[in-house]
Amino acid sequence: MKAVCWQGTNKVEVETVPDPKIINPRDAIVKITSTAICGSDLHLYNGYNPTMKPGDILGHEFMGEIVELGSAFKNGNIHNKGKALAIGDRVVVPFTISCGSCFFCNRDLWSLCDNSNPNAWLAEKIMGHSPSGLFGYSHLTGGYAGGQAEYARVPFADVGLFKIPDGLADEQVLFFTDIFPTGYMAAENCDIQPGDTVAIWGCGPVGQFAIRSALMLGAGRVIAIDRVPERLQMASSGGAEVLNYEEIEVGEALKEMTGGLGPDSVMDAVGMEAHGMGLEGFYDKAKQAVRMETDRPNVLRQAIVACRKGGTVSVPGVYTGFVDKMPMGAFMNKGLTMKTGQTHVHRYLQTLLDHVQNGDIDPSFVITHTLPLEQAPHGYEIFKDKKDNCIKVVLKPGQTA
Repeated sequence: MKAVCWQGTNKVEVETVPDPKIINPRDAIVKITSTAICGSDLHLYNGYNPTMKPGDILGHEFMGEIVELGSAFKNGNIHNKGKALAIGDRVVVPFTISCGSCFFCNRDLWSLCDNSNPNAWLAEKIMGHSPSGLFGYSHLTGGYAGGQAEYARVPFADVGLFKIPDGLADEQVLFFTDIFPTGYMAAENCDIQPGDTVAIWGCGPVGQFAIRSALMLGAGRVIAIDRVPERLQMASSGGAEVLNYEEIEVGEALKEMTGGLGPDSVMDAVGMEAHGMGLEGFYDKAKQAVRMETDRPNVLRQAIVACRKGGTVSVPGVYTGFVDKMPMGAFMNKGLTMKTGQTHVHRYLQTLLDHVQNGDIDPSFVITHTLPLEQAPHGYEIFKDKKDNCIKVVLKPGQTA
């Protein structure tokens, strides 16, 4: 089969690799019809995540058709309302791999699964702790082959596969795999009360879904912060007020917009590769270059300082290690609450499907580019460099240019 393989920093290639096979009797094989490039994939592409090996198959946002089921596949999982899955069914695949029976899965904390990351010990040493296994996201999270390919093996498939009803296009449901539930959980973590003001740093794909999710959950105002014109335009189209951080001082602007209080909740939808300006930006880049700091927390610092007293800081942006110069005095003395974590995708699948079927949202709004799988290197390039007004790239295995 064809697959998108990591070959080093800023280098991916589409290669012919062996087809996946059933390894565990609970596995399934999915023929992929749509897959996407995620902002988190850029952490691998940019060389920030260790343990990547040349030839590793990338991608954790994918869906398709079941073509094979293992002998111990158990039907009727909770995500499909007891309905049986069969070969030929269209399914989406959560990026978090979950066993369905450990302490955390039983408490709806799917991304904390204890049984799906065989390299958890390594993740704990390098990242501080291990999440569940993740598709296509380095050997720190299990070394699982990703979904930017023609086929994928899905472990614990009787827990992970979510059947898609007839009548919905791939583009309406593909993002159930990651960025839609990630944005939704980030908004839910804000504990939004009717009429609240929510400020969101980062108008990439996750930020776009966080904007719309916050409004669906009752926010009165959403203020979106970025510097890329097309991202700010998309945020505005989704109902947000927008701030370009290169043109204004964000903290002062937020105070003015909220009568001096600050937003009721704030969200860091940027994470470890945040751009910093001035001395603070230079400080983070210098410390990261010599591995005295793994992540650049410029946005997280701003969010903590901007949030009103008693508010909530939600962090869907990915962090993988250690950060420096955190304003813990402001955090403590404001009495803030922070909520974060890899997304418990399984928890939100039916809720998000209901929103789509009810016409509350059409997730395809975020797609700016659809390319054949063979053009994945070009897709990575324009996505990273924000060329051609690129916000979200969908790859289609089997489609020609």
